[in-house]
Amino acid sequence: MSYLTPKHIFSPQDWRDKTQKIKRVLKNSAPIIQTPTPKNTMKKKIFTFKNVAATLLLLGALTWLSGTILIAWATRDLPDPNKLIERAVAQSTKIYDRTGEHVLYEVYGDKKRTLINLEDIPEYSKWATILVEDKNFYQHGGIAWLSIIRAAVNNVLGRSTGYGGASTLTQQLIKNAILTNEHSYIRKIKEALLARQIEKKYSKDEILKMYFNEIPYGSSNYGIEAASLSYFGKSAKDVTIGEAATLAALPQSPTKYLNNQDKLKVRRDFIIDLLLANEKIGAEEAKLAKEEPIKIEKGSGALVAPHFVLYVKELVTEKYGEKLVESGGLKIITTLDYDLQKIAEEEVRAGAEKNIKKYNANNAALVAMDPKTGQVLAMVGSRDYNNDEIDGQVNVALRPRQPGSSFKPIVYAAAFEKGLTPDTKVYDVETVFKTETKDFIPHDYDLKERGLVSIRQALGGSLNIP
Repeated sequence: MSYLTPKHIFSPQDWRDKTQKIKRVLKNSAPIIQTPTPKNTMKKKIFTFKNVAATLLLLGALTWLSGTILIAWATRDLPDPNKLIERAVAQSTKIYDRTGEHVLYEVYGDKKRTLINLEDIPEYSKWATILVEDKNFYQHGGIAWLSIIRAAVNNVLGRSTGYGGASTLTQQLIKNAILTNEHSYIRKIKEALLARQIEKKYSKDEILKMYFNEIPYGSSNYGIEAASLSYFGKSAKDVTIGEAATLAALPQSPTKYLNNQDKLKVRRDFIIDLLLANEKIGAEEAKLAKEEPIKIEKGSGALVAPHFVLYVKELVTEKYGEKLVESGGLKIITTLDYDLQKIAEEEVRAGAEKNIKKYNANNAALVAMDPKTGQVLAMVGSRDYNNDEIDGQVNVALRPRQPGSSFKPIVYAAAFEKGLTPDTKVYDVETVFKTETKDFIPHDYDLKERGLVSIRQALGGSLNIP
């Protein structure tokens, strides 16, 4: 049967044909099917994640175990913080001449220490030390972690930190009062652990009091009171702002600053600026403090070749530390020739007296060295070490100066390397050396001319023209 219907109406036969055609098309088409992840791939991913997690856990456990063992080993003989005030018996360090028979200088073994209460120290004096050594003293728990990280980064980058370091006042107290000055990671671990213990046991003011009574301030002076009495002739409770800043400058490197007042003044003024910036003093007080001259009284003990022995003491201190030199009982044999030193001092004194009249030159210095070994046989830094009018304590021999005639042997050595000999002839006659700016016409010291001379004669006579 067939029907006359609209176009969208099919006959049964047409419907079957259309259906078969659709089935054929579907059969020949590529179906889009989302295939699930194979089970073995999923297992592999889970297995990899487990490996990473296990490795991290193992590394964490090993790190924790290693740290625990290291700390346990470092603390096996940790000192008792309750015995903080007890110190080992100190021995004096002696500096000798080259024979080991003449004592040139003795660093006193008996430490000068006079205890002082914290309330007797002026506020600006306390804050001078806190600000330059450990500005966050009242905030941290004994260890300044940020300072340690900063110091480590600066060490890696080879940068100088200027003032201050990574050690807190508490750590400095431990290093000077309980532990040795040894440079090692084990000592730093002990120092950190003790710092934490002490911070828990004592109040901040108690720690600060111990610090001010224990820290070395140079020579035989331990504690701020002993230093103030020795250097200024007054109690620490009576020091001015300038004197307080000077005292605060010393603990970082006492020998360095006591031997160089220029550097000491720079550090003192830096500390005064810190006090002003932190509103511990006023602007006018800071101005007056900077205008104060630095007048440090030195001890009157026997001191032979003063500039030389203080130079040696500074070198040894840089290598072995302040504490060992001050109280380690060292015996230091130097290169100094005792007899030559006496002659050198007499000659400098006599020559300086003549130069005062002739040239109004009131000072002089001399250094005698063995040309074969470079050893210093005599050193005179000024004509009178105890004369403040000529700054006698300043070692003129170590100050930067024009080389003058002392450079001539170096020039002659270069000439010998080029093939000239001591017998080579040169002219000692007035000569005009042309330059791009102004002609150079040198003369000999006596304004005379000697004509043809040998290099030996020119060097021996220190002749300028040759």
